[in-house]
Amino acid sequence: INLTFLNLYGVKRPRSEAVLLYTLLSSITIVTVALNLLVIISISYFRQLQTPTNMLLLSLATSDLLVGLLVMPVEVVRFIEPCWLLGEAMCALSYIVGFTLTSASVGNMVLISMDRYVAICFPLQYATKITRSRTEVSVSLCWACSLLYNGVILKDHLRQPDRYNSCYGECLVVISYVSGTVDLVFTFIAPCSVIVLLYMRVFVEAASQARAMRSQVAAFTVTAKKSEKKAARTLGIVIFMFLMTFCPYYYPSLAGQDISNNASSWAIVSWMVYFNSCLNPIIYAFFYPWFRKSIYLIVTLKILKDDCSHINIL
Repeated sequence: INLTFLNLYGVKRPRSEAVLLYTLLSSITIVTVALNLLVIISISYFRQLQTPTNMLLLSLATSDLLVGLLVMPVEVVRFIEPCWLLGEAMCALSYIVGFTLTSASVGNMVLISMDRYVAICFPLQYATKITRSRTEVSVSLCWACSLLYNGVILKDHLRQPDRYNSCYGECLVVISYVSGTVDLVFTFIAPCSVIVLLYMRVFVEAASQARAMRSQVAAFTVTAKKSEKKAARTLGIVIFMFLMTFCPYYYPSLAGQDISNNASSWAIVSWMVYFNSCLNPIIYAFFYPWFRKSIYLIVTLKILKDDCSHINIL
């Protein structure tokens, strides 16, 4: 009887361990939702922030907010509880939603790096090249492609959610080596390469502009040096955190193996990917002074005053 119970439902965690994990993972979920919600409210409310660049930040924050609202709570239960209790339909939906939102988040990061590239390297042409309508089209295509792409990757799992289940109470998904390799290229290698190359180009151009300023106006030397250091630090954080959170997930594909959520390391590597949704608003928004100012106005409820949306927040 005990063997049957273990085979059907897995090993139940000690109560103290379960409580600790629920507290930790729920805290990460709440922080993810709160930070991204603040970004969304700030950009949606303050008219001065509704620029093409911030529309990309808004899209990124939306995908990360949905990760916190729809994906993380399910993954908390999946990780802590000994068996899957939400049924086959939710088993199928949980993965398509999670994969789509993660892909959309990565796609938004690529669009942001492209926007910064044009802004820094082609400042005079930026207003004509990057318009609000083009930004909205790019964001829409990013979301549509993410949904279509992950639907293809997970088509077998969507047709038959219990395909790889060996017993009741399981929700297993296995991505073949071929599909995993395609996913590795399109969701990791290609976006990462674009982000790294564009930010390197941005950093080189920013450093060049800073040197030009120093050669013309000596008084700008200190400011220019600070600007170079800040650009280098931001670049390093963006690349490092992206690689750190995504590399472990794609290790099986790099090693020529299938990707399966039955692997012992799955919970850790998947949560590292999801944790990137918590880091994104910190990396992309906390470096902007307007975000700190908007947080103050939101938390203190000053946004409820008349015409606060037209305030000078930059």
